[in-house]
Amino acid sequence: MKKENYQIIYHNALNHLTILGPRRIAALLGHFGSAKAAWEAAPEEIAAVIGLHQSANKIEQERLKLDPHKLWDRLEKQKISCVSPDCPGYPSLLNQISGPPFLYYRGSLQKIEQPAVAIVGSRRCTFYGREIARRLAAELASAGVSVVSGMAMGIDTAAHQGALENSGYTVAVLGCGVDYCYPRSNAELMGQIIAAGGIVSEFPPGTGPRPAHFPQRNRIISGLSLGSVVVEATAKSGALITANFALEQNREVFAVPGNVGSPYSLGSHRLIKEGARLVESAGDILEELFIPASPGLPYEQQLSLDEVGLNLTGDEKALLNIIPYQPMHIDNIIRQGGIKASEASALLLSLELKKSIRQTPGKYFSRI
Repeated sequence: MKKENYQIIYHNALNHLTILGPRRIAALLGHFGSAKAAWEAAPEEIAAVIGLHQSANKIEQERLKLDPHKLWDRLEKQKISCVSPDCPGYPSLLNQISGPPFLYYRGSLQKIEQPAVAIVGSRRCTFYGREIARRLAAELASAGVSVVSGMAMGIDTAAHQGALENSGYTVAVLGCGVDYCYPRSNAELMGQIIAAGGIVSEFPPGTGPRPAHFPQRNRIISGLSLGSVVVEATAKSGALITANFALEQNREVFAVPGNVGSPYSLGSHRLIKEGARLVESAGDILEELFIPASPGLPYEQQLSLDEVGLNLTGDEKALLNIIPYQPMHIDNIIRQGGIKASEASALLLSLELKKSIRQTPGKYFSRI
């Protein structure tokens, strides 16, 4: 963005005033005609426009501490880009929601207009939930669909990883500034997303993660997507907030069924009871959203996790049929397969190299 574009420079400055938000900034732009004029207006007039007459002094105090051009220089030094709702390149789906926000981003928004689906769920989740999220994201990426999530631990992390593993485009929406990595354990993942997708936030750089920010960012996750998939969610999960925003934004809501005895399935099962589309594979999502799979293959073949293209031997196929989608210990595999430990180890290694199974700590194996 060229520095001569004063409007986005001043829009960025307005976004740093803590008393303002997308709707109040939009009201100021409508009243004053431009971001620069709004920034330079008398604090009493600004307060009157946003209906907070007692806040003129607070506006003036905050504004005196900020220099729009220095704020912009700081963005450029940090290699952080931004885009406002009236700029070319702003996500068209997000511009349809109530109060579209000013966005900061790292990475690229060049593919932001291709069909996108949000995959969300609990931070604390089961192995089943992580695997389903990863598989769905990988399947969607193979169909040319972007995956949107929040880069939180658990389901969000698995969704981003699944998209990246299949060379897909993924967007992480943060509840803090894009210069923060939250959680810190996802620093490597954040770097991968920046390299192959985008990290976005409505919060200015320097803003730390706060509890109130995460429900707010969920409206952006759903707003960037044609539909939102809840993989695992407790009765009070933040993923349900994303689903509610999706409904308000007239977007589709999907849910993955889980174990009826698990607390992590309560939220997703409730959504299914209330009319959310039940998801068993990405084909269910693509069908509902009228997105075609890759040419020449029906949904079942395009998206199922079978042995197509793996060139498995007869012994490998026989052993793979024993291994479930949930972790099974190697001793049980040997017992059910009726083979020697050395033979089982060799076959398991071959299946792992062919990406048809995954090994987890403790010598457990699960089908992918």
